[in-house]
Amino acid sequence: MTWLAISDADRQYFSAPDPQSFLPRGSLVVETRLSPDDRPQTLLAYRERYPWERSLSLQAIPGGGIVLITSQNGESAHVALSLEDSERADLLRITYSWDAPARWGRLAIERPERGSVRTVLALRPRPLWLGDIEAMATSRGLIQLDDDVEFFAFSDTVEPLGPMPSLTANVPLMAQEGYRPVDKLARGDLVETVEHGPVPVLAHVSRTVPARGSFRPVRLRAPYFGLQKDIIVAPDQKLVVSKPMVEYMFGCEAVLVPARHLVNGTSAIWQDLDLTTTYHQLVLPEHETLIAAGSALESLFIGRIRRKPENHAQSLLSKLPRNQLPEHLRSAHPVLRPFEAITLVEQSAA
Repeated sequence: MTWLAISDADRQYFSAPDPQSFLPRGSLVVETRLSPDDRPQTLLAYRERYPWERSLSLQAIPGGGIVLITSQNGESAHVALSLEDSERADLLRITYSWDAPARWGRLAIERPERGSVRTVLALRPRPLWLGDIEAMATSRGLIQLDDDVEFFAFSDTVEPLGPMPSLTANVPLMAQEGYRPVDKLARGDLVETVEHGPVPVLAHVSRTVPARGSFRPVRLRAPYFGLQKDIIVAPDQKLVVSKPMVEYMFGCEAVLVPARHLVNGTSAIWQDLDLTTTYHQLVLPEHETLIAAGSALESLFIGRIRRKPENHAQSLLSKLPRNQLPEHLRSAHPVLRPFEAITLVEQSAA
């Protein structure tokens, strides 16, 4: 799998072995926030008339949801996915995937901050011309792009949806024989958990993604959060914080804090080095708390995906038999909102 094109306000990238060819299967990923006043938005649009007419348009329509329209040689294809009212306030990851030889396509809306996914099928999609992908990614004057779009990217595969790994390769996790990098842990290894001591790894999952938007890496810095060394995680990786002040401030034993809420220039910073990053995580028998370089982090939460064949088939877990997957209950610990996380960090540093 290769990310062929990545584009945001700071950088535009494209690379393909033969730009003058078609991409028979792939994915377009767009991350955006929608207008709070419910105005119509053209999130991304492109049109070319030489040597034949073709276009792509992704729009947010008030009362009509997300609409994708593609056209080649006068033949148009249209696919739409309605929006729930609550989705308009969240960051959305919109993924259009196609497999032209199989005559299959899919439009999906994910809410990375909440972990929800909704999809609709797109029938008989057309392959995209790599020259058009290059033009969209590198020539801002040739596209219409809404200011609320954080980034867009194209890959040469059908991108997975659902549970997302969140630890970079070198994050050390406490295992039976001591700390080991997460990318070196595999099925059958024992890792230490706060709740149940050593438990077996059922599966190791990984994914390479653009280092942008909800994938943008966060460096958590030692000695904050009990860390013995800096670690780099995904923005939605949650830390499990349990201190006397937590019970005093929030009335509970522990709280969950997404890494993105902790970025303040001191204890946590954005890690902007590469175009892409690879995240890893572990599937455990239960939804557990791992020990990473001295800090407590959530393991991968997969919920009851084993009961949902469609969700399982489109996820990173698709190669694992559903009957071998566990069912995870959500943590009883509350997830802090941004201002609550800021207050907690300030009190911890005081």
